[in-house]
Amino acid sequence: MTSAKRPKVILFDVGGVCVVSPFQSILDYELSLGIPPGWINYSISRTAPSGFWHRLETGSIPMDAAFFAGFNADLHDQARWEAFYRAQQARNPALPKEIPPLPRLDGEWLFHDMMAAARAPDPWMYPALRALKASGRYIVAALSNTVIFPPEHEYSQWSSEDDPLRSQFDVFVSSAHVGMRKPDPRIYQLALEKVNAFAQMNADTERAKAAGGWSEGVKPEEVVFLDDIGENLRAAKAAGFRTIKVPLGRAYEAVEELEKITGLALAGDHPKIPVKPNFKRTKAKI
Repeated sequence: MTSAKRPKVILFDVGGVCVVSPFQSILDYELSLGIPPGWINYSISRTAPSGFWHRLETGSIPMDAAFFAGFNADLHDQARWEAFYRAQQARNPALPKEIPPLPRLDGEWLFHDMMAAARAPDPWMYPALRALKASGRYIVAALSNTVIFPPEHEYSQWSSEDDPLRSQFDVFVSSAHVGMRKPDPRIYQLALEKVNAFAQMNADTERAKAAGGWSEGVKPEEVVFLDDIGENLRAAKAAGFRTIKVPLGRAYEAVEELEKITGLALAGDHPKIPVKPNFKRTKAKI
């Protein structure tokens, strides 16, 4: 994407953008079991908005045994599996005509593997995020579909403002804390309201003056949003935001585009080599 006008806000998704994508864990898992890639994401997306995954990401239900049982059940719907497989057959006639048995998955194991993978900073985007924040020239914000871990969970500190990743953001909109998730149009409006409020509250600072001035607030077209999911990007465009797609395993491509937009050198020194599936490491129960 290109635009003559410099944006005021760089708005990031977190999982799959600033940290390693949990979708990589899903792909690895599917390949390890010989499942056509895309089944798990298809299953999750087709349960919206009342599926257990979606309700967890809006903070409607706690992360407990009932969630894991429900999430696992959502992954084992026979009618949904048949619809998915027929769609795959239409794209790939080489697939067997007879629909194979519904894959037996371990939803709880997969969930924990996804969360563990997403703890690691993305080797291309995270250095760019830090460089962007250090420049002081942009409002750096996050709009992320999140979950709330139980207080005793080892990852629960991600909900605190002193988290090393979260400290990079001036504004952080967390789905599980606001009761909405992408691609709900309301959460994009909320994000715009939050960054606009930040801009006006800090309009008299030296940082704002150096950035070109924030006294007039933030308009939708002054926001650049990065995400790895197409429907989230389409919703952002509908909200008036400019968008950058972050390809799975190739976030460096999005960094290059962000450099063109900001005029800043943001890339770190990590080699620009695509991440390939690593299904040999998967040791899930089936």
